[in-house]
Amino acid sequence: MVGPMSRSDVVRAIGLTRSSVGGLVGDLTQHGFVREERAESDGSPGRPSPVVVPESEMNTVLAVEVLVDTVSVALIGLGGEVLDVSRRRRAVGDPSPQRTVGSVADMAAKMIARLDRRARLFQVGCAVTGLVRHDDNRVILAPNLGWADVPFSEMLAERLDLAVPVLVRNDGDMGALAEVRRGVAKGLDNVVYVSGEVGIGGGVVIDGQLMTGRVGFGGEIGHTIVNPDGRSCLCGAIGCWETEIGEDALIRRLVGVEVVDHVDRSAVLESARADAAAGDAAMLAAYAAHGRWVGLGLASLINVFNPDAIVLGGFLAPGFPFMSAAINAELDRRALATVREGTVVRASGLEAGAPLLGAGELAWDGVLADPVAAVEQRRTA
Repeated sequence: MVGPMSRSDVVRAIGLTRSSVGGLVGDLTQHGFVREERAESDGSPGRPSPVVVPESEMNTVLAVEVLVDTVSVALIGLGGEVLDVSRRRRAVGDPSPQRTVGSVADMAAKMIARLDRRARLFQVGCAVTGLVRHDDNRVILAPNLGWADVPFSEMLAERLDLAVPVLVRNDGDMGALAEVRRGVAKGLDNVVYVSGEVGIGGGVVIDGQLMTGRVGFGGEIGHTIVNPDGRSCLCGAIGCWETEIGEDALIRRLVGVEVVDHVDRSAVLESARADAAAGDAAMLAAYAAHGRWVGLGLASLINVFNPDAIVLGGFLAPGFPFMSAAINAELDRRALATVREGTVVRASGLEAGAPLLGAGELAWDGVLADPVAAVEQRRTA
């Protein structure tokens, strides 16, 4: 559900009969998910269709995002409304799962305490930068976090003690889900999302469905090899796309140094964008060099997936205006013209962050698949 809609709009959106929609709305109203309000007349003949309004503040899920530098938590109401959001910088030198779980639980507890006491929290959805096995929600490998075979779902469920399901997925997949549901790729069926954080992840939507692979590891586009003579990657390979367009690579180009371990990343990126916007030639050249490597990888993605759109997220989004010319020039050189035709490259515009919002969508999918069962499960718990 995407917000208030008239019954007539619901009928058109889901393709069921008016009587069927009426029955569904009645069930959802009875179980406290929506309410109906009288619509104001638009002057046309007949009685206006009632407006179905989601009870967002009374029905919530918890969304969690674990990236290399930050941990974020949000309460998301039915209809996609972000009710509360909090972010913390991850502790330097201690990216342990235990510490991460503790941070998430602390932020979540403060949010839940601010909820109306009658509000229901149904599920928890998590976006984690790493390989997540879907059948047991384990983070099998997260090189940039330093994690291997972490039962993150079990750890978080135990610490939160909410008696609700905790689902964990890859952050790139969740970013793609958010973009096609609520972002710049809304309504498109074939989309590639490229998440630019410390590393590079991605999510692929084909014919409206996430391409997750056999056990959930699909879409690791950051670890495609683009430079066999390049740098070593934390995954163990040499020349991954991540080593050429990740945050370290961009900062090296912006500040002109090889070692960036002690650089204030946020300050460098913010300053560089401001200087580039002001026309600084050195910063524009650095972004152009980065854009060429971005375009090289995107050309292969276009040739393989033939998408409607490619969406750039994370630090790639605010840097896109300064890289777009170089990206497009590289696509002109390397992508098959007939395959590229119709494909657009866009920057994400989701302020709360695509992976975080996608984690909320994941949680709501589990509830809306059978809302009556979800209510019963909460009542039993």
